[in-house]
Amino acid sequence: MTRKVLVTGSAGFIGYHLSARLLAAGFEVVGLDGMTAYYDVTLKERRHEMLARSPKFRAEVGLLEEPGRVMALVARERPDVIVHLAAQAGVRYSIDAPRSYVEANLVGTFEILEAARAHRPSHLMIASTSSVYGANTHMPYAETDKADSQMSFYAATKKAGEAMAHSYAHLYDIPTTMFRFFTVYGPWGRPDMALFKFTKAILAGEPIDVYNNGDMMRDFTYVEDLVEGIARLIDAVPVRSDAAVPEGDSLSPVAPWRVVNIGNGAPVQLMAFIEAIEAATGKVAKRNYLPMQPGDVPATWAETRLQERLVGALPRTDIRDGVARFVAWYREYYAV
Repeated sequence: MTRKVLVTGSAGFIGYHLSARLLAAGFEVVGLDGMTAYYDVTLKERRHEMLARSPKFRAEVGLLEEPGRVMALVARERPDVIVHLAAQAGVRYSIDAPRSYVEANLVGTFEILEAARAHRPSHLMIASTSSVYGANTHMPYAETDKADSQMSFYAATKKAGEAMAHSYAHLYDIPTTMFRFFTVYGPWGRPDMALFKFTKAILAGEPIDVYNNGDMMRDFTYVEDLVEGIARLIDAVPVRSDAAVPEGDSLSPVAPWRVVNIGNGAPVQLMAFIEAIEAATGKVAKRNYLPMQPGDVPATWAETRLQERLVGALPRTDIRDGVARFVAWYREYYAV
């Protein structure tokens, strides 16, 4: 039988790519997206249009946090798996508009958890972020590291989501996997992300803002590599066990709940990232060096051994190749 997956945030950057990956693998996909105006809604609509070319995709537009919206959808569709990606994203925007993070990330996740409690999927999968590691300085970041010093309200809401999901997994025996993303990039990316902003500015001959004077590192993860990891994790269902948790495994000792990093496992200097964009565009960036922004961190780096133990080694797209693919998409989509 064809398995059905509910993907929240299906018109978003990662949700679009994951839905496409699942459809290609033969899954039936139900997408839910709020089509909020945080960035260009036309881009989101275009992603849904691309997915709708498959007869196995159905879309619903609505806000997660609307009482009863998710419950009714899950009751009707009875998905085998729920992949909850929808959220208010962005570290910097959370400084200016924190309430939107409460509504989407806390209330929205609560609605997902309630629907999963009532109409139990075989696996509940929820997106978190590498930002939850916050002020940690020991790298690479491992899932078993303590993560209690978030640097932005965005990160705080995502960490709260992990805790909320753990409590539901414990109380109601809902198999749950949290995955922490590391700086995802690629075609169809969000306009508020560095790659999009840098490419747009460089092609237009405008300066780019380089924070912390360029002294930053990120574990850039190509989007298709990331969604391959999510797709494989569908069958890596956490199981409550009375046995001791293996060393390095984040499996809860009291719930069928686990957190997994999905990253490239190889941090790249920001300046090397910019140089990759320059190579792909054929233009030299005008750089405006600035101090670190509030809520930001100087480096991220994923420990990937647990990910590899659960689903095997993932593809690791070279930063130059991934950036070149984004620039090619950008030029075609915007005809520049």
